[in-house]
Amino acid sequence: MKKLFALLLCLALCLSAAALAAPDQDRAGEPIRLPEAVERIISMAPSTTRVLTDLGLADKLLAVDSYSASYQPELASLPQFDMMSPDTEQLAALKPDVIFITGMSLAGGDNPYQALIDLGIAVVQIPSSNSIEAIQQDVLFIGECVGATDGAKALVDEMQAAIDEIAAIGATVQEKKRVAVEVAALPYLCYAGPNTYLDEMIRLIGAENAYGDGDPWASVTEEAAVAANPDVILTCISYLDDPVGEIMGRKGWSDVAAIANGQVYRLDDESTNQPNHRIVIALREMAEAVYPELYGKADVAA
Repeated sequence: MKKLFALLLCLALCLSAAALAAPDQDRAGEPIRLPEAVERIISMAPSTTRVLTDLGLADKLLAVDSYSASYQPELASLPQFDMMSPDTEQLAALKPDVIFITGMSLAGGDNPYQALIDLGIAVVQIPSSNSIEAIQQDVLFIGECVGATDGAKALVDEMQAAIDEIAAIGATVQEKKRVAVEVAALPYLCYAGPNTYLDEMIRLIGAENAYGDGDPWASVTEEAAVAANPDVILTCISYLDDPVGEIMGRKGWSDVAAIANGQVYRLDDESTNQPNHRIVIALREMAEAVYPELYGKADVAA
């Protein structure tokens, strides 16, 4: 009996250790080797930086990318780097345990962080996810990397509770409005299409994506945008001072239903554009803009 108990205890300890083991691959499938304790973190992706700070780990951040600092001014005192062409010598001098990067940093074909990988530094890539489920997995993965699994699970649980509440209302919608989410203004019009988390969000609130049959990121001509004739236009553009006013003032757009009926709204650009747990802020804004009569008084957690 004692031998059996000892064997069971050993098995339980082994399973527990396996459960707590740090990931050995990043979200892109590349091998990584994280130290046992992660205390010194560099984040070169705004979406990841927000997860880390919401996990209460701001004090472990050594440096961030310049976009992270612009979204979170409280981090402006930290060293800032260009996520696309970082100064690898300066990054290495900070002696990080881990550097989080986004797939955008590899858009040019070469890995600007390869020199750091060659030095044995854990460079962890988290590509921009295109579904809500994948975003949730990203948050949990970050938590696993930094030893904050419980905190990450709490963020995901809160996120899912907000989604479930909104989706329950969305399922009751009978007459679906056609919605366009504009991610780039004139002259380079671009809209969120299928196989994106923004498309998923449109459907969750009970609406239809006006660009749901095209490319994931639909670059269209002005004529095609007018012909799409959405009932509601949502914009998450941050590089214009008044993106709503720009849309409402477009020449030749007066017959577009959204323009004619004044159904053009601005979404919070950070929570709309950054794939992390805070997309539920944009989801709530989207719901209240499109169906105010259904969601205006809804008590939806953010």
